[in-house]
Amino acid sequence: MKEYPLDGIRIVDFTWAWAGPYATLLIALLGAEVIKVESRKRLDHTRLRSLMTGPTMGNPDQSTVFNDVNLNKLSLTLDLTKPKAIKIIKELVKKADVVIQNMRPGVMERLGLGYETLREVKPDIIMLSSSALGSTGPERNYSGYAPTFSAMSGMAYISGYPDKQPSTLSGAIDTRVGTTSVFAILAALIYRQRTGKGQNIDLSSSEAISCLMGEAFLDYSMNQRIKERDGNADHTMVPHGCYPCQGENHWVTIAVSTEDEWQAFCKALGSPAWTKDSRFTDTQGRWQNREELNQLISEWTIKHADYEVTEILQNAGVAAIPTLRGDMVSKDPHIIGRNLFDEIEHPELGKRLVVGPPWRLSATPAEVRRPAPLIGEYNQYVLGELLGMEQSEIDQLIEEQIVN
Repeated sequence: MKEYPLDGIRIVDFTWAWAGPYATLLIALLGAEVIKVESRKRLDHTRLRSLMTGPTMGNPDQSTVFNDVNLNKLSLTLDLTKPKAIKIIKELVKKADVVIQNMRPGVMERLGLGYETLREVKPDIIMLSSSALGSTGPERNYSGYAPTFSAMSGMAYISGYPDKQPSTLSGAIDTRVGTTSVFAILAALIYRQRTGKGQNIDLSSSEAISCLMGEAFLDYSMNQRIKERDGNADHTMVPHGCYPCQGENHWVTIAVSTEDEWQAFCKALGSPAWTKDSRFTDTQGRWQNREELNQLISEWTIKHADYEVTEILQNAGVAAIPTLRGDMVSKDPHIIGRNLFDEIEHPELGKRLVVGPPWRLSATPAEVRRPAPLIGEYNQYVLGELLGMEQSEIDQLIEEQIVN
């Protein structure tokens, strides 16, 4: 039987949308048993719609978005507005290591499932609460979606083109918050292993994103400079950008970091006359005249296919790669060669390609073991096998719509 890094760890998961479920996805890929607590009365909206594509799912078990961020998990359906459901959760927490939730601050406390209550049930429990700006302070009740995290962190302001509005970055922000949550949980598990003590982790999603732009804060603190949006430009590398190629909406990304790479780049292009222009003789000159340089490079790339440019430049030792649309990613030879995707069989969706674990671990490999659960699929396992309820008791809970 395979061993996984988090074998034996059980997570009670109250997360929904994207940032929270992405965190528990990573934990589930590492082998933890993740029990996602749901309710048909208040579905995770990714079961029915995507914020990007709208309501495209036929029923709660046919969502490709939900499947992608809930692999390996189990689903338990309970109506948390009913006292018997809360009692069941407390019994489940006794057998768990971690509770994670991303509801608005105060919701879990009002349900009777706040940290202080759960610590009485399980003294060494680890609880992580992820919200837009944390559970304290005047902004604690701000809505918790990626554009909020992005704007309040400052990341949106520095992302995008100089002449355009700030970019919200959307899902990319959620996944970074989720990754930060996993880091915190793993640190807490190690701390508990060493000390026997649990933790209450209050995670501000906006602060988690602010941590990724420390250089902007340092520059302001030390030099009183406010970082502005600069598109694809880099502070030291030039050329550094995304250039048009043959065909509709085909692009290639190119980055030149040293003088040797610049000379190799020029040679790969056939050393056209403009590469010897005095404006481009050194890095500073190329930086100061980067708009003109980018235009000249675009006039060359537009004559070639994206993979053709990639091959020419990579063979010369210059970093270049096609800028891939979503439908092109799974066909890219680099992606295929690195086994980014796994194929799974979903009972409602059929065979699906899903993104596999982002790590390669030799002794305890992470892996996709099963698709996302059908809603309530593991009720019998959790209530009967894990909590030891008799079938008659489970049937009564179903009849009373506590299990829903």
